[in-house]
Amino acid sequence: MSESSMRAVVQDALGGPEVLSVREVPRPEPLPTEVRVKVHAAGINPVDWKTRAGGGMAGVLGEPPFILGWDVSGVVEKVGFGVTTLKEGDEVYGMPWFPRQAGAYAEYVTAPARQFVLKPSSVGHEQAAAVPLAALTAWQALVDTAHVTSGQRVLIHAAAGGVGHLAVQFAKHLGAHVIGTASARSHDWLTKLGADEVVDYTDVRFEDAVSDVDVVIDLVGDGHDHTSTRSLEVLRPGGLLVAIPGGASPELVAAGEAKGLRVSAFLVEPDGPALARIAELIDAGDVVVEVEETFPLEEVARAHARGESNRTRGKLVLRVS
Repeated sequence: MSESSMRAVVQDALGGPEVLSVREVPRPEPLPTEVRVKVHAAGINPVDWKTRAGGGMAGVLGEPPFILGWDVSGVVEKVGFGVTTLKEGDEVYGMPWFPRQAGAYAEYVTAPARQFVLKPSSVGHEQAAAVPLAALTAWQALVDTAHVTSGQRVLIHAAAGGVGHLAVQFAKHLGAHVIGTASARSHDWLTKLGADEVVDYTDVRFEDAVSDVDVVIDLVGDGHDHTSTRSLEVLRPGGLLVAIPGGASPELVAAGEAKGLRVSAFLVEPDGPALARIAELIDAGDVVVEVEETFPLEEVARAHARGESNRTRGKLVLRVS
């Protein structure tokens, strides 16, 4: 492989995990104010396999071929003109370009320098790569959208997932009373992470077990058993439902308004300052990151199949270099 090329996971068509293949592509060059990062690890998120199949951000990326992935942890290898926040050799992490193509499933990525920050020093690249998209989703939903404050009651659906287990910890850090929905096998673990109550959604309807909630962070959506609509039943008057994967349909918004409730759609954004704060929390030991399994780049199809099983706890990560 020449110095002008790199290995990357490319898909030429929409479809199942089998459309993903590793091959050589041109190595990107940083523009002014950009850096080139040598990717050590790339996180895998539900939006990745949804986009691969034609949902998710496929409408933003356009027709294949394209390179998936937005979670990056690696080392700054080249600095473009005008960059003052980072230097060559810095270990960084970030969620560049989202929702446009970042191409994290590759040996190198380029992006604006301020979409990367120094990674948490207490964890390796594989753990750091599991953080950006999931953590920023949880942080921006709780802090910037819901403005969660101490003493509020927060319900987090899919609390054992990549976003969910971080949302539990952030909500607890903000002083909330944290309730999570998860299968029984994750209850003890979520309690250790800070959940005050955990509801086994396989055994009981959560609306029969939970009430008087200020904020619901819905990481499931109405596509599965009308989770968003049912969540309206547990909110206090004036409470807020943050509907993340399925968004806020006009019907859901109207149903909320009829009950005196607020419903907000949500999409995560690149956010260097928030990632820097999250890194501080990780290095202080206040937040832990769960990586269930890592895969070499060549096994990306198996990693996607594993993720789509919806049986993972925490995150899946690709080892790139």
